[in-house]
Amino acid sequence: MKYQKILYNKVQCKICPRECILAPNQSGFCYVRNNSGGQIHLQTYGYNTGLAIDPVEKKPLYHFYPGSKVLSFGTLGCNMGCQFCQNWQTTKVKYPIEQCQPAAPEQIVKTAKAYGCKCIAFTYNDPIIFFEYAIETAKLCRQEGIKTIAVTSGYINPEPSKEFFSLMDGANIDLKGFSEDFYRKNCLAHLQPVLDTIKHAVTKTKCSVELTTMLIEGENDQYVEQECKWISENLGDNIPLHFSAFSPKYKFQNREATKFETLEKAYKTAKNIGLKYVYTGNLANIDTSTTYCKNCGKPLIKRDGYNIIENNLEKDACKFCKTKLDGCF
Repeated sequence: MKYQKILYNKVQCKICPRECILAPNQSGFCYVRNNSGGQIHLQTYGYNTGLAIDPVEKKPLYHFYPGSKVLSFGTLGCNMGCQFCQNWQTTKVKYPIEQCQPAAPEQIVKTAKAYGCKCIAFTYNDPIIFFEYAIETAKLCRQEGIKTIAVTSGYINPEPSKEFFSLMDGANIDLKGFSEDFYRKNCLAHLQPVLDTIKHAVTKTKCSVELTTMLIEGENDQYVEQECKWISENLGDNIPLHFSAFSPKYKFQNREATKFETLEKAYKTAKNIGLKYVYTGNLANIDTSTTYCKNCGKPLIKRDGYNIIENNLEKDACKFCKTKLDGCF
């Protein structure tokens, strides 16, 4: 097993920055990586919470084969401690593995082909913690010409990050807020490892990366300007950035849902800083869900929710001024 360290009768998991030290039969923070016989064992390998066919826009990915079908799946557990988790029923509740659906990587790839899905997405919970399951599935996808997508928090150590993103064709990385205090208090994690992961994926791999920040009013919406400046300075102005709306769940059930005005304000801030591709999600709005040409400013892909209602691309370029649109088309 890669990414582990033996410490006497204990094993240290090296997948993510938590680096949990596990006694025999003990599970990590994620509750699915376990010390079994002196080796890290992924208890959810070959089990998932169900397969679903989604539009790629739901991931959300707007610059990665728009309009294509994606076979999505996730498992149980998470290495983040987000108090506002939107999928807490599977990431926080310790269900017996037997309640999940068995599906080997070969079966998942076979299902994607049978339903004409261009991509397979590792999503719903973080593929970082079902690393081996995702990696083996991704290797088979490469052999079969199927694209792979990771929807992830990016909370992963540098070495496994290299292997992981080398096998991902597309990714949406969750930048939960641009504040160490926010990460420490509300995610039980740290910001810098996430920034390092994002920078590596964007600048050192061929993976097509988009970012999402779910805005929670009064918690992380005040850091949007700093976040956008960091993106511009470290990644460039062509990285798609999505602002999504929070809904009250898990331990944040007493908070108010995000208003569209908050998303719109963040959208305008990002645009003013110079980011070329900015979007709002969860709350449908055609204007702020549309992809515009970075050269002439005309609408290239108009969306109503997850549906494309107008496409002004010729292959991968603006039909008006012929400027190439960044991404995979």
